[in-house]
Parts: sequence; structure tokens; C-alpha cells
Amino acid sequence: MKHFVLGTAFLMFISSLPADATNNHAISLKPQLETQKVAFLQSFGDTLPPIGYVNFCRERETECRPSGRFADRIQLSAAKSRELAEVNTSVNEAVAPITDLDLYGKVEVWTYPVKEGDCEDYVLLKRRILIERGWPESALLITVVRDENNEGHAVLTVRTDHGDLVLDNKQREIMAWADTPYTFVKQQSARNPLVWISLLPPTLEPQPAVSASNRQ
Repeated sequence: MKHFVLGTAFLMFISSLPADATNNHAISLKPQLETQKVAFLQSFGDTLPPIGYVNFCRERETECRPSGRFADRIQLSAAKSRELAEVNTSVNEAVAPITDLDLYGKVEVWTYPVKEGDCEDYVLLKRRILIERGWPESALLITVVRDENNEGHAVLTVRTDHGDLVLDNKQREIMAWADTPYTFVKQQSARNPLVWISLLPPTLEPQPAVSASNRQ
């Protein structure tokens, strides 16, 4: 199992951001509406980013800085739904799954895949393609989960007005987050891609460090 570590350089990088860059991450929910609770993920404050993401941002600093363009949620039209499905399917079919250890001889390498990659590589490529097509980065969040085998896994969460949707290299269909078999652990902040937020309620017992893997 790979572990998450927050690098000193990354801490200094975050500390240089504006004071409000790490605030106001919680998704607003109306407790009386059960459908909203199910549709939208809730966050519980800042947490540590994955070490693979830290290293990715050291190498591609401009891709990890806030763009200045914030969109709360995408309006999920029929055309947008088709576009999501197209990108999800094309990347899943173009990239063959392989572990970082087998491909690079290392346990945690986040990068854009060419022909092979593991789960976070699928996520990075899907996110980049959607951003290039005009989707706001604030609606496309790298997310770490525990899968049905309690193993670390990464997915792309898309924030829409119909709820939080999951693009996953292990699934052909795009699913609502609540319909997946996963435990959602942490994800990027919608307001600042450098900052990560916890998706685990603070009342839960502390869990061991989790990292992404490409188990199928």
C-alpha cells in the first residue's frame, strides 16, 4: 500500500496562497432534502494531498495553480452528458491498465499516460481533455477513494447540477457517486486545485493512509 506524504516545498507553496484560498470548501447541503444529501458530496475541512500529486505539481506547477475561473456546478445538458461519456470511454479504451511499479519501478508516479497507466493517470488525462474542451477545472476534481476491496483508487468527480458524477477506469458507465461501491476519502478543493479536502466525517475512526492503485 502506498502512502500519502505532504512535502515541505508543497507546504510552502500552499502557504504563499491568498488567505481565502483554503477556506469555504464545504458543499452547501440542505439537511431536510435527502435527495441533495445523496446527490452531492460533503466535505470536512483540509487534508493532505497524495504524494504523487505533490510530485506531479512540482513538475507541472502551472497546471496546478488556480485558473481564476470558478464554476460552482456544470449544467448537465444532454450534450454535456454525451461529451462526458465520450471522454470517459475513449480514455478507458485507449489506455491499458498497469501498476506504477511495473511501468516505472516506483510505487507512486502520477503522469499523463500514453498507452499504459494506472488509475490516477486515467483521471489526469480525462481531466486535461475536458479542460481543453472548455470545462472549468473547478468542476473536475481528482478524488481518492477506497474501493470494494478496501484498496486505494482514484476517480474523477464531475460536479454538476444533477449531482456529483464519477468517471472511473474500472467502470464503463458514468455513475452518481452514491451509486458506486466506494468510500470517498479526499479530493481537490473546487476553489483551489492545490488544496485537498477530506470527504470523511470527523466522527469516523482514523483510517490508515490510502493511496491510489489501478486494481481492476
